[in-house]
Amino acid sequence: MRRALLVNLGLLIPIGWLAMRYAPYGLDGDGMADMDIADLIRAHHWAGVVNGYWNPLYPALLALFQRLFHTTRWNELHAYYVLNYFIFVACVAAVLLFVSALVKLRHQMNPLPAHLLGIDSLLLLGVALTVIAAQRELSMAYMRPDALLQALMLLAFAMLLESLATTSLVYAPLLGLFLGLAYLAKSFALVAGLLTIAVMMLFQLWVQRRRMGRVLAAGGLALVVFAAVAGPYIAALSRQKHRFDFGDSGALNYAWYVSGTVKMHIEPWMTGSFGSARVKLLHPEQQLLAHPGIYSYRAEPYGTYPAWFDPTYFHERITPVFSARRLMQRDARNLVLSVRYLLNHPEAWILLALLLVCGARLELPVVGAGVGAGREGWRSSAFALPPLLLGVAIWGIYAVVNIEERYVTLAWLAIVLSLFAALDSGVGAPECGSVAGEDPAAADERAQSLAAAPSASSCSSWQRRSATAMVALLAFLALGESLRIALEQRRDESAAGLPAAWYSPNIFAAARGLNALGVGSGDAIACMGTIACLNDPYWMRLADVRVLTEVYNPDPTHLLEEFQGLPNRQQVLSVLKAQGAKVVVAAFDPGSMTGRTPASEGWIRLGDSDLYAFPLNLPPPPTAAPISLPWDSTGAAKP
Repeated sequence: MRRALLVNLGLLIPIGWLAMRYAPYGLDGDGMADMDIADLIRAHHWAGVVNGYWNPLYPALLALFQRLFHTTRWNELHAYYVLNYFIFVACVAAVLLFVSALVKLRHQMNPLPAHLLGIDSLLLLGVALTVIAAQRELSMAYMRPDALLQALMLLAFAMLLESLATTSLVYAPLLGLFLGLAYLAKSFALVAGLLTIAVMMLFQLWVQRRRMGRVLAAGGLALVVFAAVAGPYIAALSRQKHRFDFGDSGALNYAWYVSGTVKMHIEPWMTGSFGSARVKLLHPEQQLLAHPGIYSYRAEPYGTYPAWFDPTYFHERITPVFSARRLMQRDARNLVLSVRYLLNHPEAWILLALLLVCGARLELPVVGAGVGAGREGWRSSAFALPPLLLGVAIWGIYAVVNIEERYVTLAWLAIVLSLFAALDSGVGAPECGSVAGEDPAAADERAQSLAAAPSASSCSSWQRRSATAMVALLAFLALGESLRIALEQRRDESAAGLPAAWYSPNIFAAARGLNALGVGSGDAIACMGTIACLNDPYWMRLADVRVLTEVYNPDPTHLLEEFQGLPNRQQVLSVLKAQGAKVVVAAFDPGSMTGRTPASEGWIRLGDSDLYAFPLNLPPPPTAAPISLPWDSTGAAKP
């Protein structure tokens, strides 16, 4: 298994690079906000970097790779994909350290060689599950901090387990360091970090029965370093908000998904859209027209698309209010999403079920007091509880609000790897020589003698060999699937004639079309419709424009029909023109843009894309300069 692990890791490096190299375009509004913050970091506009919704660590790494690769707007995605590749490698390294620390704690608390999977098998399993996550929800094509958060939290969990497996205090400040960095990646890590430190202290005090002074010293060191890393950003954010604040993404998402508050374009008089939340907006979006809704974002000085650059700005003072009915409705939905996640990740639990069928047992104190009780009491089987409980807690926190696959992958890894580490090989089971009705003390003595004797391996060797083979098969199949996906994407890129896999002909053509109209260099424009404004807005950044006005229409399929049916269509265009927007951009079906209907007349297609621009404040095209002849109108030569 050690050789299999080394071979797998050796193949993973180039295959992972191929997966990054041929990962297709996959941007959304979240990624564009991080890129905008990266630009502000490089320009030292720190007031714009402090953001109540997005944290600064991932944008800081984007800014670093901007500098390393000397990027422009037209090639920056390549640098960001390379960054994501290194984050993926960091995730693999983090899961290796996490599993190694878990096995170390297992051996320290229960040194008997009765566990089904050895360290190399568990390491290989951890790598396989990380590869599967990268194939599905943590693709290197996404500009999101979730993979970075996963790497840092796994490193923090590794330091937690190391601190439990040894008496050294050196791992406690390292725990605080990684938890602080994880908070700088995503504000959710503040709650998860405090839970992790609490679990460390409780486990040392209750399970390991360490001295109170030692426990307080470890917890204090972790908290001090955590506060030193996370504290400056919390202080800056609190100063900006004029209240204590560590990030409002959790509260806003609770209001949106549980309280039922309208997510986009809420105004103080829309009391029917507040749900169960209390809404006293400090600086709402300026509504320019009611039907259709036209909104101005000029109050937010930063961001290509200010409405999503910092959602907390226009939603300041939305306070969720607990509602049991709404929470139960959301929990029911999140239960469905959890089941969907499990069905989309069947490899691990199918493998676990097969091993249990083959005679393995879960050595957890919560499963049964008899498991491990005869050896060293229930404490000897509690080594897997810290990461297992933290994984369940993280999943539960997200389950209260909203579950997305990229959110709970960290929890899934912590839970699954803890369960596999707790598998007992079945020594003492009937097939390994135990006697039905035997006294527990005698059975425990028999198990110890079997473990110490050379024949101990023979009674369960078939189980261990089977388990090892299953893990190795899963790991290499996951790696092969990554290679297959990468090569298939390479063929797609070649067939489409793309200059790079991350190149989107639609988005890049739209940006070039805008620049060809003379729009760019920070010009203010307007957008209309969900597709152009929110779903795929990277064209805005490529064209170097700012969308300061929006005509809101959440229906992406009937935008042209609704625009044509507006009785005040000219008023809409006049309002946009009065805002100084050079053009308004919307996405339409090219087949319906004939120019022969009033709604489609005047729109200019942006390249070969499905985005169209309607001129509002464009300067007239330059007229040709008069030809200067070397003689005057009388035919006499000029002096």
